[in-house]
Amino acid sequence: MIVAVHRLPLGAAARRGLDTATAAAGFWIVASLVTSWIVYDRSRLMRWTWVPEALRGLPRTWLNIHAGLDESTPALRTLLNGSHGRVFDIFDPAEMTEPSIARARSLARNEIAAEPADFRHLPAPDASIDAALLLLSAHELRTDAARSAFFAELHRVVAARGAVVVAEHLRDWANFVAFGPGFLHFHSRRTWTRCFTRTRFAVERDFSITPFVHVFILRRLA
Repeated sequence: MIVAVHRLPLGAAARRGLDTATAAAGFWIVASLVTSWIVYDRSRLMRWTWVPEALRGLPRTWLNIHAGLDESTPALRTLLNGSHGRVFDIFDPAEMTEPSIARARSLARNEIAAEPADFRHLPAPDASIDAALLLLSAHELRTDAARSAFFAELHRVVAARGAVVVAEHLRDWANFVAFGPGFLHFHSRRTWTRCFTRTRFAVERDFSITPFVHVFILRRLA
């Protein structure tokens, strides 16, 4: 395909533009593969040992909330042994419109069956959850309105001294270098903090796992 394109009768400027685009595409293919290897295979992210460290104690009750791809619950059940955990799948095809989530769901081989849940009406009583875990999943809600509705529900179900753990790639320079235009799939830090503030959560602390994934530890405000 690339050879065929380069055989097209193009002017010098068009040829330079084509060469630049081809080089950029090649760079981002390699960069995204290397970044994925660093983040998902080499870093501590997918070992999940940082989750109980971030919570600073064993919660009595916890939720792990995903959109169809669950790579954390088996480890969390071991790491949070002695607590009661539930798993919710909040996939909503009307709100989660990116092709990537459809592909992920079709390829998922989750070990633990999740409870289907409406992100606007989570099936949990008020103030009943000590920790809600959103591990690379919340960005699938593509609109401010959907994210606000979801976090408002989290505010309802999380206990007064409970925590919400949000782990996400951000729409920032590191992820642009790594994924090119694909970084637009993520949301900016400003977008997330605005959502947290609007739904009465405070960022108690935050940290990065590699330059490409950021973790927010939220505390529920009254």
